[in-house]
Amino acid sequence: MAADLSAPALAQQQTAKLVLLGEQAAGKSSLVLRYVKGQFFDYQASTVGAAFLTKTIPELNIKFEIWDTAGQERYHSLAPMYYRGAAAAIIVYDITSTDSFNRAKAWVRELQRQGSPNMIMALAGNKADLESARAVATEEAQAYANEAGLFFLETSAKTAANVNELFAEIARKLPKAEAAPRQPQGGIVLDSAPAQAPKKSACCA
Repeated sequence: MAADLSAPALAQQQTAKLVLLGEQAAGKSSLVLRYVKGQFFDYQASTVGAAFLTKTIPELNIKFEIWDTAGQERYHSLAPMYYRGAAAAIIVYDITSTDSFNRAKAWVRELQRQGSPNMIMALAGNKADLESARAVATEEAQAYANEAGLFFLETSAKTAANVNELFAEIARKLPKAEAAPRQPQGGIVLDSAPAQAPKKSACCA
């Protein structure tokens, strides 16, 4: 049976390195745990160095390699090792802390200086469930994100609000991998034109 060469080519699964940056206690680890495993703990131990997890989005044919970096100041010097070569970064801040928001801005500046020029960057205002303790207005964060060229969402690892949407939008913004070429199955490949027989030399009179 002849192969259906008109069928669309299947895209290769794309693997993308994604790094989370932000101040300690902004909720980076909680965001990752909620996204990857659907779990949340009221007390989440601080990350030491960096934690590594993976998550595949089948409908977008993308596999994230997620690096959750430590927010403690003493681990700051290690951060470039984790965001080097990253396709995307999520800079996380706590909406109840202006210091956390200012620290997020510092991370953005660092990535703009030293990160890949093609890196997709998102700003996540985490702990949106703590509205009564809000210190950073949504409008202020959105205005900053627009100015810095960032994708912005407020999230809550506790309630899962906008968590999946955050990662899915990053996946959609990534440059797509080229489709794998289809190989013909079975059949015989023919030249586009038959070979011509060699011309006979004219006989002498």
